[in-house]
Formats: sequence, C-alpha cells, structure tokens
Amino acid sequence: MNNSETLSRREREILDILYLKGSATAAEVREAMAEAPSYSAVRALLRILEEKGHATHQTEGTRYVYGPSVPRERARNSALSRIVKTFFDGSAGQAAAALVDTGSLSPDELERLSALIDRARKEGR
Repeated sequence: MNNSETLSRREREILDILYLKGSATAAEVREAMAEAPSYSAVRALLRILEEKGHATHQTEGTRYVYGPSVPRERARNSALSRIVKTFFDGSAGQAAAALVDTGSLSPDELERLSALIDRARKEGR
C-alpha cells in the first residue's frame, strides 16, 4: 500500500465510506458522499484507490463491490502514528493529554484509559 499522504480529499472521503460500510458499490459510495461528483468520477476514484493499493473489489454479477484493502485497525494505527508525529512532535503523551484536555472522553473512556496506564506502569513500559 502506498502512503496515505498521497490521497486526495475525495480519495480519503471514499476510503472513509468504505471503512464505515465495510463494502459498497460505486453507486452506494456516491450516495454516501457529500457533494458527490458524477458516477463516472466515483468509479475513476475507486480505480485510483485500487491502483494505490488502498481498495480492492469483487465482482458480484455485473457489479463491482469495493472494500478497503487494509484492515481498519492497521489503517487506524498508521493514521494515529502520522497524527502523533505531525501534530504532537512524536509524543504519544502529548496526544493523550490533548484528548483528556478536550473534555470529549466519557467517564467510561477515562476509566479505561486509567486502567491501561496502570497496566503499562506495572509492566514497566
């Protein structure tokens, strides 16, 4: 798979849709897009995503059904690494602190995060 930084805004939007839906036809992708381009433009973008290694397709009758080529967790970890490197000078601690400081974490999420930190301390990480 090529580097995600090479994706255009539309390519990222389509890939997000594929991750959310799991799989979709070009028509279904187009329907889910904000200010969708033409059907043929969506097909072209899906083909580009395949060429870049981000998407695959299966043929179901006369339809192509597209899906992401990389498991969501692997893509998520790669994206998170890029965000930490780009916006937090490579500091996972700064990124975690920013999440806590925004107040957007639920009490359950804060408890889970606390438990993960405690476990990491016990394991010497």
